[in-house]
Amino acid sequence: MDPQLTEVSQQFERFKAAFARKDYDTCSDLLSQLKVLLTKFTSLPPLFESSPNAAQELTIARDIYEHAVVLSVKTEDQDAFERDFFQLKPYYVDARNRLPPSAQENLILGLNLLRLLVQNRIAEFHTELELLSSATLDNPCIKHAVELEQSFMEGAYNRVLSARQTAPDATYVYFMDLLAKTIRDEIAGCSEKAYDYVSISDARQMLLFSSDQELLNYVNEEHPEWEVKDGSVVFQKAKETAPCKEIPSLQLINQTLSYARELERIV
Repeated sequence: MDPQLTEVSQQFERFKAAFARKDYDTCSDLLSQLKVLLTKFTSLPPLFESSPNAAQELTIARDIYEHAVVLSVKTEDQDAFERDFFQLKPYYVDARNRLPPSAQENLILGLNLLRLLVQNRIAEFHTELELLSSATLDNPCIKHAVELEQSFMEGAYNRVLSARQTAPDATYVYFMDLLAKTIRDEIAGCSEKAYDYVSISDARQMLLFSSDQELLNYVNEEHPEWEVKDGSVVFQKAKETAPCKEIPSLQLINQTLSYARELERIV
């Protein structure tokens, strides 16, 4: 075997061993070294130069970037996820005819769709969907993300939260939890604008918590400006602390009249 390929393979085995024991700091250090080593392979994107070991180099590089994407989920680093996913994507698109299919491809494509949904990048979400084949769209990992987006757009938040239990892989839970927080924050923002106060039981149902304690923990951590008293959650305090901006109506009227006079002169 080529000495460079041997070095990458040995380093990658150390990475996988550290990953298995959940030593993610070591994984990050080894991953940085692996990425530097991969730059020596001219068979990789974007060059795709022919070499006796091209197929092996492409395969191990794809495996490394797939592990990098999963590592970014484990370390809850969305920026790293985006970088590593875009480094991996050419292996799924441009190198498709040079490599056998990856067993992890649909899982990672589904994770990327979830990330876009959590970040509310809906246009990009649908752009990615349009690039997928009909067979890929039928995969459970992709269907899960599509059904989540449909439920989210419909406002069927209970379906979104319950979908956590049917996630196709444990790596999905991180983004599912982020999506649940996004939903609760959206409901909370609407609730405090619509009501002065609601009962604890109503607040628990609106915010989709299974117990009063979960609700109280959420209020303490996310909305300390709310007040819990006499069996109710009081939003009025939050409204009182929110600064009100005065609309300069007289100034706007004068500007509009001035524009009208100028237009009349021009005509």
